[in-house]
Amino acid sequence: MNMQENARFILGLRSAGWSEKEINDFMLFIESGDEQYKPKNNKSQNDKENSEK
Repeated sequence: MNMQENARFILGLRSAGWSEKEINDFMLFIESGDEQYKPKNNKSQNDKENSEK
């Protein structure tokens, strides 16, 4: 991935509401494959937010 693609990738994740830590951890997971950085399923958090509306 070149620098322009990397910048668009980061900006896209930011616009999707990802935190800087989530973005950094995801990038580490992509590069290293280390499971500790694998994104977590936010289904329970999304369900909670939707039930509050």
